[in-house]
Amino acid sequence: MEDGILTLDDLDFGGKTVILRVDINSPIDHETCELADDSRLRKSVPTILELSQAGARTVILAHQGDTEDYRSLVALQPHATRLAQLLGRPVAFLDDIAGPSSVARIKALEPSELLLLNNVRYLTEEVSTFTNFVKLSPAQMAQTRLVRNLAPLADCFVCEAIAAAHRSAPSLIGFAEALPAAGGRLFVDELSALTRIKESPARPCVFVLGGSRIADAFSMMEQVLRQGAADWILTSGLTGEVMLLAKGYDLGEPSERLIRDKGLAPFVERAQKLLETYGGQILHPVDLAVEAEERVEIGLDDLPAERLLVDIGQQTIGRYVKAIQEAVTLFVNGPAGVYEQPLSAMGTRQLWQAVAEAPGYSVIGGGDSVAAAGRFGIREGFDYICTSGGGMVRYLSGQPLPVVEALRRAAQRHLSSGPGR
Repeated sequence: MEDGILTLDDLDFGGKTVILRVDINSPIDHETCELADDSRLRKSVPTILELSQAGARTVILAHQGDTEDYRSLVALQPHATRLAQLLGRPVAFLDDIAGPSSVARIKALEPSELLLLNNVRYLTEEVSTFTNFVKLSPAQMAQTRLVRNLAPLADCFVCEAIAAAHRSAPSLIGFAEALPAAGGRLFVDELSALTRIKESPARPCVFVLGGSRIADAFSMMEQVLRQGAADWILTSGLTGEVMLLAKGYDLGEPSERLIRDKGLAPFVERAQKLLETYGGQILHPVDLAVEAEERVEIGLDDLPAERLLVDIGQQTIGRYVKAIQEAVTLFVNGPAGVYEQPLSAMGTRQLWQAVAEAPGYSVIGGGDSVAAAGRFGIREGFDYICTSGGGMVRYLSGQPLPVVEALRRAAQRHLSSGPGR
């Protein structure tokens, strides 16, 4: 058992029917309706393969798209085809989820056979519009049609959808309430990596926080500073610019207009409060690059800038790299600048390179952060790459993850039932 949840090592899957919830929600090429990226499918392969090799009859549930991303709300046939290629064994697909044909097909499964049912977000109770407004309890989720129809056919539930651990939906929570339940290999590994960062980081622990989603940065920053988990916060991107505003610097109309237009002005007051309490631990940029036809850097004395600020400068990079090299634990979320453009990629590239080469244990998370690591060809240098986004932020911000809580309840039931379960 890890982090209070059962793992694949705690249950016997031989000849058993297993409901496996994965997160293989992938970018779609809307012209061909094919998968544009299979990264999440690859992440799910080890657990699927382990269950199949153990002789389990594995029923795979997954979502694709949502009401908020309707163009990607498509059937999972391409996912089944690609999974079969990655696994090197057949993956049957059924254009049903919880109806009579699904029940009959699950009953007919042979040991080691793999069956992917269709997109669970074709069900009302699974879409975010429903879950955001109709707050079902875990017990109510266990009584939804999906769980009520499929759970009696299964011996246990395995959740591998760590990227959806912050969501409350029957396919994630209901089965964990109705069946013995464990976390898959990816789920457990990622939760352990985040717990290591959040609760017991080796010191010094450095958080590198940037990007444009500063609500995420601030929620994590406030929590880890309050808990004493972070020794240093290195700010960049819009997060760093808001810190400068909180210090009383005039950034210039283009950058301040961008911050206002994004609705980020209220974070200035939050930054001031953080600086009052933890100012010695929060580093802000001391120079910046401005939007221009060639790389142009300015110091804080040169503010306000007539052009948009797009990156941190070389003095800031040097200061941050020194902190990174001295760190024993590192967490990275949010690029330092507009990394997609050559003239404004220097900060992100050099900081990411420093983290990848640093001797400390490093975790990187967030779509843009991981994409930047891929762009610079240094993904392998990080000790752990998170697949979760919202869940990662929520967990490091001190908020409970509904799926983790459900798996922990299942573990307690399993332990209290005795070894004969």
